[in-house]
Amino acid sequence: MKLNKYMVRAIELGQRAKGSTSPNPPVGAVIVKNERIISEGWTNPPGGEHAEAMAIRLAGENANNSTLYSTLEPCNHQGRTGPCTDAIIMSGIKRVCIGIKDPNPLVIGGGVPYLEKAGIQVFVDNASEDAKNLIEAFTKYSKTGMPFVTAKFAMSLDGKIATRTGDSKWITSDNSRQLAHEYRRQSDALVVGINTVMNDNPQLTARGPDGEPLPVQPSRVVVDSKGRFPASARMLKEPGDTIIATTKFSSIQPMDKAKILVSKEINGLLNMESLLLELAEMGIINIMVEGGGTLLGALFDAHLVDKVLAFIAPVIIGGRTAISPVEGLGIDNMRSALRLKQVKIEPLGDEIVLIGYCIEDSNTNYDEPQ
Repeated sequence: MKLNKYMVRAIELGQRAKGSTSPNPPVGAVIVKNERIISEGWTNPPGGEHAEAMAIRLAGENANNSTLYSTLEPCNHQGRTGPCTDAIIMSGIKRVCIGIKDPNPLVIGGGVPYLEKAGIQVFVDNASEDAKNLIEAFTKYSKTGMPFVTAKFAMSLDGKIATRTGDSKWITSDNSRQLAHEYRRQSDALVVGINTVMNDNPQLTARGPDGEPLPVQPSRVVVDSKGRFPASARMLKEPGDTIIATTKFSSIQPMDKAKILVSKEINGLLNMESLLLELAEMGIINIMVEGGGTLLGALFDAHLVDKVLAFIAPVIIGGRTAISPVEGLGIDNMRSALRLKQVKIEPLGDEIVLIGYCIEDSNTNYDEPQ
């Protein structure tokens, strides 16, 4: 289904906000009058303006008798800010086009009848996959209390992320790496295992085309059950927060530039489900896990991954001991293999990025309001 050009623009604005709004959903809004955009808005960080309120403020009196395009059903409840529905009614807007209804079970569908009761025409485009994908993390969090987890890796055509000697720079090109940085920007946190820190000493920042760190950075979370995190790690010199997730068995000492988070354990190793719940309680609901194979394997084994972002380069590495992106226990037979759904494959020069969802049964589909 082809989207209205104004809804397309609203989705673009929502993407701009992604990564800075959690635990609120990223939303884009456009106000149109006489077939002309008169103002735009997007969700500000928690406590700031919502997308609709921002667009209405910028439109001023010109909003009277206009049409509002919003990627998400306007809120009808009092939070840190007032209800957007009241602001819409007071502005004189006559028509509202919505990309998707609010999936939060506590508020679902409340905004539409409230606006209609005030005499405003409301149109809902539930066919908008882009609008659904924009709030996929918020949707899962609002229904389950768990963060949305994306497993990201770059690999060769034969499924390796490094050579037998551990060399991994660079499997993919600048185009793929820049897109990966955009996905980093849209995340609340980047998660890696301690082996990745020890072997690669990554900066773990979101950077722009110029290679410089962006002004707003996702949190960095290092899974380190035994407390091996080095105080000399490069990431501690970078902007943004660093969280070291460890257990009661850890010998790690307090650090000035890192927060130590002691989480639950199983057999001496971090309980990943408990850690994810703790991160969600901190407002971290959109997580990208970047390795290594041990950590990704544990998450896949525990069925905690929602989405896969795989960058694939047309190179052959080979080697029986070369590292694969996902380790862990794995499966016993192919019938148990996780087959991704809603798969998209996008070209990046000679490379591709494969995006798919780990929907194992109908009960794990968080897209549709229930």
